[in-house]
Amino acid sequence: MVAAAMFALAGCGTEPGTGPTASGNGAGSPSGSADEDFESDAAEVAAPAPRLVVTYDGGLQVIDALTLELVADLPLDGFNRVNPAGDQRHVLVSTEGGFRLLDTGVYAAAHGDHSHYYAATPILEDGLFAAAETPGHVVPHDDLTTLFDDATGHVTVVEVDQLDETVREYDSPAPHHGVAVALPDGQLVVSQGTEEERTGIVVLDADDVVLAQTDLCPSIHGEAVAAEEAVVFGCQGGAVMYAGDAITFAAAPAPEGRLSTIAGSEESAVALGNYALTGSSSASTEVALIDTAAGTVETLDIGTAYKSFTLTDDAVGLVLGVDGQLHMIDVELGRQIATYPVIDPFEIPEAWQDPSPRVTVVAGMAYITDPATKTIQVVDPATGEIWKSGTLTVVPNEIVGVSGEGAGEHDHEDGEDE
Repeated sequence: MVAAAMFALAGCGTEPGTGPTASGNGAGSPSGSADEDFESDAAEVAAPAPRLVVTYDGGLQVIDALTLELVADLPLDGFNRVNPAGDQRHVLVSTEGGFRLLDTGVYAAAHGDHSHYYAATPILEDGLFAAAETPGHVVPHDDLTTLFDDATGHVTVVEVDQLDETVREYDSPAPHHGVAVALPDGQLVVSQGTEEERTGIVVLDADDVVLAQTDLCPSIHGEAVAAEEAVVFGCQGGAVMYAGDAITFAAAPAPEGRLSTIAGSEESAVALGNYALTGSSSASTEVALIDTAAGTVETLDIGTAYKSFTLTDDAVGLVLGVDGQLHMIDVELGRQIATYPVIDPFEIPEAWQDPSPRVTVVAGMAYITDPATKTIQVVDPATGEIWKSGTLTVVPNEIVGVSGEGAGEHDHEDGEDE
């Protein structure tokens, strides 16, 4: 099997590479340089070594994505959320007081026309990476990652390849459950609203001068970046898009239709979103297809309610239905192309914070968690074959992954957790 062959780990060496160390800067200031030499337990491996980060009630677990074996168990009180930092190595943990940085321990070091790959012990830093009263959305895009504090409306933008570099900050006029997306040309797209009402977006240039804005996106929530730097957000009644220096609102098929979670790929102009009818007592079986080039929102009925979805790198939609099947969608053609049985049927919990099955894609493979059985399945999206199954020691909630192909330079503060 081609996909499984890509995942085969050829072996490990004994020569340590550039990696985490037990000394460095103060709390919240991870740093690193290609000119620095670090000591660590890193071992060279023959190929990228992807890892998963799973949250559970009371902590985080780092899982080897190839073997599904436990790499590290990191206790952390409270309800924690995990977000990719954007560099395929680090994860930002939304927790009490703000965001903490988790170094998954897998990375690459460039060497001329090739790279060397390393795996080390994961490290959860003690200090806050960024303080936030209510840590909200984290959006990595291109070379920038943007953090939003719901309690204050404060926006922080950092460099993906040099996470200690805060390159921009912005304060929204009012706190709200919001989101911001930094674009590589210096523009910043920020949600607008108050604690009582969310209304739309504003687009700022590098000097915070308003370039465009709209209040035609009530209940704005969920974001993605599609092809050609098109940024899309979910709204009550449709979606709002910013592309080509213009804001466009695309109406949903029904005015009561709402989009609130969106997955996008820079390989496709069409983003995938959830679709629900406000006021309906039954779960929706339709997903939204948001065409950022045409400026339209269409829906596709997949025949089952669903909880979690994502896009592959080549823009194939993966929707995990309550029927326990993985529904594959060609978002550009607007049709379902396959269904693969993966786990037992389940019910969507009443509280969104409660554990429920989830799907994510790492290094071309789909990972599906099942809290009811404490299992994780690895599925080849091309064939639907379950490549590997594993049992976790905890009830999983959220899951993200890193490919292990991120940069190797990074330093840590004194006293971090290992």
